[in-house]
Amino acid sequence: MAKTGVIGAGSWGTALALVLHQNGHEVTLWSHSEASVKSLLKERELPGKLPGVKIPEEIQITGDLEQAIRGMDMLVLAVPSACIRSTARNMSPFVADGQLIVCVSKGIEESTLKIMTEVIEDEIPNCRAAVLSGPSHAEEVSRGLPTTVVAGAHDRETAEYIQNLFMSRVFRVYTSPDMLGIELGGALKNVIALAAGIADGLGYGDNTKAALITRGIAEMSRIGTAMGGRQETFNGLSGIGDLIVTCASVHSRNRKAGYLMGQGRSMQEAMDEVKMVVEGVYSAKAAMALARKYQIEIPIIEQVNKVLFENKSPKEAVSELMLRDKKIENSQLPWE
Repeated sequence: MAKTGVIGAGSWGTALALVLHQNGHEVTLWSHSEASVKSLLKERELPGKLPGVKIPEEIQITGDLEQAIRGMDMLVLAVPSACIRSTARNMSPFVADGQLIVCVSKGIEESTLKIMTEVIEDEIPNCRAAVLSGPSHAEEVSRGLPTTVVAGAHDRETAEYIQNLFMSRVFRVYTSPDMLGIELGGALKNVIALAAGIADGLGYGDNTKAALITRGIAEMSRIGTAMGGRQETFNGLSGIGDLIVTCASVHSRNRKAGYLMGQGRSMQEAMDEVKMVVEGVYSAKAAMALARKYQIEIPIIEQVNKVLFENKSPKEAVSELMLRDKKIENSQLPWE
């Protein structure tokens, strides 16, 4: 049995706390909000996000950050990506040398273009940072529906340790050394999911969705491999796997926000209606900055940025994508 602290009591942090508890580990779940802590202690449930899913009494719930960190064998950092740096900074005084922090948030820091584990290492240089990612909606994980993810770490031993703590008959964990690729896949797919939702909101069909997913993974791979990620990672769970589920699922907040924009809502109106953090909005600008830095063509992500930040009509954005110059699908394939 391991002692684990989950930092962030939103839907994803709570779902992973349940996985760890069901695997027999000691779990402390932390929230920054005093009101949230009181509600969780009283109701043992997240009614607005995971209705009907009860949090067992054995899971400790606290607003004391030090209590959630000191003496823990593993910390799971599950706050929104925009809050990773500030939360890590607050955690730093309590983190022991070599203490393991597994980041499960998906994003790219807009101001620095760093992935989340790099941000954690900036603020807590004495920790061991790792990542857990893949096609894994909290709504399904919390209810024990079969799910498969990938754990990435700087060394095999750490990745396998994370695998052992999380692995169960309904939560399968693979390992990978490509932390960069895993994190970029998890962040960039949210931008493509906004595009897929916009297409749904416009009333387009399965053909359109398939095109966005297929060409979307091509754009994600271009950025990721230019930065040093592995193509195999983008072909795997945290790449095409996470992209498919985020573009298609009714649970996807990014797809839902895009859908509302496709129906005519503004970006802010869509985010307000979703009532949860829409990570793709924050990653979209970072993706464009990375594309400019590495001189990469990403037409779908570019059009998403124009819809989000330049008030471009979603219908016009799709039209512009369809009427681009003629291309060969894969320039690496030779003609006979």
